[in-house]
Amino acid sequence: MNVPINVETFHETSLQKNLLDRDAFLTDLLSGVTTKKEDGWLQGLRDVAANWVRHSVIPNTREEEWRFTDLSPLKQVKFNLGMFEEISLEDYILPEVSQRLVFVNGVYSPNLSNTENLPSGLMVGNLDVLSGEVLRKYLAQAEGANEVFTALNTAGLCDAAVVWVGKNVVVESPIHLLFVSVSGESATISQPRVLVVAECGSQVGLIEEYTNRPDAENAEEEVYFTNGVTEIWVHENAQVSHSRVVWEGDAAFHVGKTAVTQARSSRYTCNAVTVGGKISRHNLEILQTGEQTETTLNGLTVVADNQLGDTHSAIALNHPHGISKQLHKCIIGDRAHGVFNGKVFVPKPAQLTDAAQLNRNLLLSPKARVDTKPQLEITADNVKCAHGATVSQLEDDQIFYLQSRGIDEVNARKLLVNAFAAEIINFIPVPSLRDKLLKTVTSLTNK
Repeated sequence: MNVPINVETFHETSLQKNLLDRDAFLTDLLSGVTTKKEDGWLQGLRDVAANWVRHSVIPNTREEEWRFTDLSPLKQVKFNLGMFEEISLEDYILPEVSQRLVFVNGVYSPNLSNTENLPSGLMVGNLDVLSGEVLRKYLAQAEGANEVFTALNTAGLCDAAVVWVGKNVVVESPIHLLFVSVSGESATISQPRVLVVAECGSQVGLIEEYTNRPDAENAEEEVYFTNGVTEIWVHENAQVSHSRVVWEGDAAFHVGKTAVTQARSSRYTCNAVTVGGKISRHNLEILQTGEQTETTLNGLTVVADNQLGDTHSAIALNHPHGISKQLHKCIIGDRAHGVFNGKVFVPKPAQLTDAAQLNRNLLLSPKARVDTKPQLEITADNVKCAHGATVSQLEDDQIFYLQSRGIDEVNARKLLVNAFAAEIINFIPVPSLRDKLLKTVTSLTNK
């Protein structure tokens, strides 16, 4: 007896069999980060993301978005899921900040966190502070959820740092989100997740920090992989000031996604500083969903030795009267490699947009390398837009001038490098963190 075949179903099934588990490294990572099956909407979210991962491959240099970032060193390492370990907070405390969430290897630590004395209308904690109905509306709903590393993070999602700011609530002090990676005899992977929702008329400041355990023996040589995703929803007339600081060990890998959705008349500022790491990549994506938004992006990447630091940003200005300003700097020493690719999209509906983008790069050695590609894609005809890039070295006449004022050559170079970095670091609103970053920049660029 011949049984009729549904051609569409047959084709879909065959296609899935051919495309599943396309990348052995991704499949291995996925099996390590996925948890025991549970009932409910969160498991459904994980399953959809895991399916995307199984149909994907690790990006390679043949892809335009990854042309200058070779991930082959990442694929050579066998990673195990990091578990919670006790740490001392002494090295991480920011005295100017009272509220704090701490995650160790992606696991929430209520004992190390401080969520006491919160103002009315502010909720800070892990996924338990929000109802399932609210989480379904925001969690993993930002644009770009199917990008391979974002989907991998969602597939293994067990918990997240959550900041919810109610309507017209003004939070005076920044909230510190601290993510610490601790590796041991074997390489580990952790997948931090952040969800921030600023409701209409609210204001909040965030300090999002990624680091390792500095007091560990051979901390700089520990191999670990941090795959983080941050989703920020800025509602109408709300304001979010976001400082993102990444300082990783010399052998660490870091891939981060920041997805920001801005509603009408909202304001968002990001001060992103990345120092260290064998390979670090930050994907910063801004989606404008209403008119009259303001977006300010300040970035600094500092790499030395054979490190690679990559920043890719995309700003989609889809509505009129939007303003975006971006300044990204790279300090590159030794044989290190810096990458910047910034895109600004201004389609026809986005009339009267004002967008500016500048990438400035400082090379500290003859073998240092940078690849920069600022981009404007404009179809609107009544806009004010500009972009540019500069690549330079320390000028001999600047060094000579400082020497003529009694400063030796070594300190003259340090002073010039620190002045270059300070333009970005000074935007960070916490003095103790600014001082620590300037000292780190000095140590990295004078190895």
